[in-house]
Parts: sequence; C-alpha cells; structure tokens
Amino acid sequence: MTEQHPTDSAAPAIAIATALAARSLGKRVKLPDGELVILDGVDFSVERGESVAVVGPSGSGKSTLLSLLAGLDVPSSGAVTIDGAPLSTLDEDGRARVRAARVGFVFQNFQLLPSLTALENVMLPLELRGDADAEGPARAILARVGLGERLGHYPRQLSGGEQQRVAVARAFVTGPSLLFADEPTGNLDTATGQAIIELLFALNQDAGTTLVLVTHDEHLAGRCRRTLRIEGGRLVADTRPAT
Repeated sequence: MTEQHPTDSAAPAIAIATALAARSLGKRVKLPDGELVILDGVDFSVERGESVAVVGPSGSGKSTLLSLLAGLDVPSSGAVTIDGAPLSTLDEDGRARVRAARVGFVFQNFQLLPSLTALENVMLPLELRGDADAEGPARAILARVGLGERLGHYPRQLSGGEQQRVAVARAFVTGPSLLFADEPTGNLDTATGQAIIELLFALNQDAGTTLVLVTHDEHLAGRCRRTLRIEGGRLVADTRPAT
C-alpha cells in the first residue's frame, strides 16, 4: 500500500528512513519471436539499516533485479530510488556518480582486477572517487578482514576465500550506505563461505549499512531481517522471521 503523508513536515522523516525503493519495476527483452518478461511489476522499499535477502529459483530474475536496483542496468518500466535519488531517470554517468557515492558491491566471482595487488584493488574505488588518501583506508580495511600481511599479493596468489575478503574490503572501504551482494559464497566451499558471511555481517553491523543480498542459500537468507521471494519475475512473498 502506498504511504500517505498528511503534512509536509512528515515527508522528510519518511525520505530519510527509506534507503532503497522499487516502484512497479519491470524488465523486458525483445526476442525474434516475441518479448521475454524477466521482471514484472516488482514493488517494495527497504529501510535504512535493513538486511534483505532476495531468494528464488534459478532464472527467476534475482540477479536482474539486483542489477536494476544498483543502476547497472535500466528498467523497461518503473523506477528505482536510492536515498531518494531517482536512479532510473539518470544517464550512465549520473548512475555511476550515485554508485560511487553510496553503493558497494560483492559478487560471486570476486571481480578483482588481476593486474592489481590486493591493496591496489581496494584503493581503486577511492582513487576513482578522487579521495586524497586512498592507501590509508585501504590498508586499514584489509587488516580488518585479516589480510594485513597479503597487501602486495595479486589475485592469482590468493585463495578463493582471500579473494572474496579483498572484494568485501573493497566494497566497504568507501563507506557505502547501501551494499549489494550477489551470491557472495557461490564459488566458495562451505567452511570458507561461512567465514565470509560472518565477516560480511560483522562489517555490515559495524557500519550500519543497508544490505541487499541475492542468494539461493535459505540458511544465509535466514540471517537477514527480511526475505523477498521472486518467482517468474514477480515478487510473490515479503516475509520477516518470527521473533
């Protein structure tokens, strides 16, 4: 149901509380024999500081939804706002500026640059943002994730778990208000994946970041405060664990 604001004075409080909103979000792709509907009428909002899992069967549209929410792709219909910024109406440069200022990412396949060391990979988003000191914060966050002795190692010299720790450090180093994670343990064994999840949630709690996590792991989803279930491109359930 759409929130109603009886007075102008109530609106700022609502805007501040909402970190992310999807309104009638749709994604369609034209094919030679017709149109493929990937997402259809997805509608929800996420409050600041919430942790939200997005679950559903393979091919249900989970990763597409995450790409739209993060501004990596544009919807065919509907809108996305991040901290009140109308992401869907911005051009690519505008969306990139919003991501640089407010968003962090953790991906299943790490997406580290192979020609850069662990330290350089984590420094990169700070350098791209124009920060005067990129090395200091990068060293600090790498120490926080247990890689203080691996700063000069390249991705090929690191285990999968270590590479994902670098990716987590890179995601948090900019102090994002919103973190997107797409199957962050998908390429890791069970024990390593569990360690990464503990680290991710610990850093998230310390930073007060809003977390949106795509996963096929129901146990991992249960760690979140809320679960959105996508099936056939539609949001079919929005649940919170019993307290």
